[in-house]
Amino acid sequence: MKKGKHILITGGTGSFGSTVVAKYMKKKDVAHVTIFSRDEDKQHAMRQKYGNDPKLHFVIGDIRERDSLRHAMYGVDYVFHAAALKHVPVGEFFPLEVVQTNIIGTHNLLDAADIAGVTKLVLLSTDKSVHPINAMGMTKAIAEKLLVARSRTSRKTIFCAVRYGNVAASRGSVIPLFVERIKAGASLPVTVPHMTRFLLTLEDAVSLVDLAIEKGEQGDIFVRKSPASTIQDLAEVLIDIFDSKSTIDVVGIREGEKMHEILAHSMELQRAEDLKTHFRIRPNGVSFQKFVETAGVNLNAAKDYSSETTERLTKPQLKNLLLSIPYIKKQLGEE
Repeated sequence: MKKGKHILITGGTGSFGSTVVAKYMKKKDVAHVTIFSRDEDKQHAMRQKYGNDPKLHFVIGDIRERDSLRHAMYGVDYVFHAAALKHVPVGEFFPLEVVQTNIIGTHNLLDAADIAGVTKLVLLSTDKSVHPINAMGMTKAIAEKLLVARSRTSRKTIFCAVRYGNVAASRGSVIPLFVERIKAGASLPVTVPHMTRFLLTLEDAVSLVDLAIEKGEQGDIFVRKSPASTIQDLAEVLIDIFDSKSTIDVVGIREGEKMHEILAHSMELQRAEDLKTHFRIRPNGVSFQKFVETAGVNLNAAKDYSSETTERLTKPQLKNLLLSIPYIKKQLGEE
């Protein structure tokens, strides 16, 4: 990243945005950080946290509104697109709202960034966009398609994306719910015991975005390799960490949920670059048959990269990971 640059984060008061702000406020090569979001209360809390630091700017706006985005994009060099409607069950009951934010809003943002000529835009996507079965995943999959399509026509702005699974202890995720229930002495609602989910720390999610900023080319999608855990093991380890007597209540699968999540499907992996800690999925700019012939791809070699087939955390490994998370430390009174 060049020195003295201006970063804009959509949805910047969420878990990811807060972590990015904490990092980039300390970096001397970043001159301005702008938060673009709808929630004035969260913006006010963040403003107070940083003592009205002039390096940090706030814009109230909605990515559904093209004009507010275009005004906010003036002078911006890098954009992190984190704004989205992400709650899977809610999206099943209000799919049009998810479409308006995740698809139309993303289109508006891509358009505004392209017109403004920003250096690079990074879209934050999700494992739920791969073989999607719910409205949230379907809309994020279309958002990725919009980004790749725009990357083929833009002359100034580089459009790329990152895709990762569940960020441990992020706002609205299952870990804060479990901890809240444990502290209340209540049972933990486990959907299906052998359901698996990827686990990623916020710091790892931010480092993946840093990678996209530094090395991303037009249409790239970076996928962070991540370990996984069953929901049963996650609940049991949290009960152990907090020395709780809470029990587990199996409640069944929720609207729009998968048993196992997928971070990259086999067709993508056939054109992906394996970089040890992550995959770099390149846009398919030539006919697939030509790609197969020139690259010598074995169509049967690649399989989906899923939470069922990735590294499975043992309970001791899971406990160590959870104890490294600032949220858990805080709940234990260690911070």
